Amino acid sequence: MIGEVSRDARPGDLVQVIGKEGTPFGWGLWNPKSRMPLRIVSHSTGDLDESFFETAIRRAASLRREIHHLDATTDSYRAIHGDADFLPGMVADKFADVLSVEITNLAAWQRLPHWLPLLHECFDTKKVVVSVDEDLARVENIPRTGGVQSDAIRSVKIREHGVRYEVDFSSGHKTGFFCDQRDNRKKFGSLAAGRTVLDLCSYTGGFAINAALAGADDITGVDLDENSIAMAKRNANLNGAKIKFTHADAFTWARTMIENGRTWDLVIADPPKFIHGREDETGTAKYADLNKLALQLVAPEGLYVTCSCSGMLGAGDFERIVVTSAHRRDKRLQIFDRTGAGPDHPTLSNYPESRYLKVLWARVI
Repeated sequence: MIGEVSRDARPGDLVQVIGKEGTPFGWGLWNPKSRMPLRIVSHSTGDLDESFFETAIRRAASLRREIHHLDATTDSYRAIHGDADFLPGMVADKFADVLSVEITNLAAWQRLPHWLPLLHECFDTKKVVVSVDEDLARVENIPRTGGVQSDAIRSVKIREHGVRYEVDFSSGHKTGFFCDQRDNRKKFGSLAAGRTVLDLCSYTGGFAINAALAGADDITGVDLDENSIAMAKRNANLNGAKIKFTHADAFTWARTMIENGRTWDLVIADPPKFIHGREDETGTAKYADLNKLALQLVAPEGLYVTCSCSGMLGAGDFERIVVTSAHRRDKRLQIFDRTGAGPDHPTLSNYPESRYLKVLWARVI
């Protein structure tokens, strides 16, 4: 849909967008070599300059710190949520005094040196860890050298609702820790007292640890990533939690447990992102398979929590997958809650994919 482009428009520039009738349409970030050459940041028809992004950073800090008062319960949260905070190409998490930044487009990479002092000021951080995905760097033509360099920091300890975790930047996924599940981890713990617990795809052990601290019995965590299991064990030790962590493929392990007739009173399945495109049938099949297996590990009238972090999978479609998986095993779900990411992960009204995390809570009958 892009027609004529001004000759002086350079990759990464903030440009005014004109509609086909010749009237102002809005403003966007331009990169002709990207698969998404124009990213609209505002539909304002008036003048716009770089101060737009500075205002967006201050607005993002206000949402977390002044409206939701997240500092009262944690020292770690999503500081900048990309497009949903009007800062496309940048995701940033605050981990105590460290800002972990993930850059996904050229425009954000170019501006980070200017944005960083303001980010530190707004979120009370002092150090920065920057990551750029190699594939996206190629697509966006992001230089291999220059830009903001990461500080020499391997890990940091954080707190969340009284629970302590270590964030390892050398091996962690994305920005190092999943802040989006913060409130769900606490809620999961509230259901765990006196129950046996299974945490499938446990990553660094957040759900299992909350269950242990709440008084659960016989807690098992399973994950395929060896580094994640090692970190989960360290996190359990940090909190004095007794948990059996197993390094295994969740699918294969679950099938073995089904054959052995094992069940747990409270089961959670929180897999990594399975769907990477709109027509990703393989990813959809993985969600169906995992839920089919996990549901068979829930004890009679036990509780089941299942998650999807795939933005391309809508909440309705995810629920249909879970319900179908239950019905095919002649089980019924008494769904008592539907949740998602915390308030530090806002959803933009014209960007539905920003509502990526879906969590379904049910009793299995």
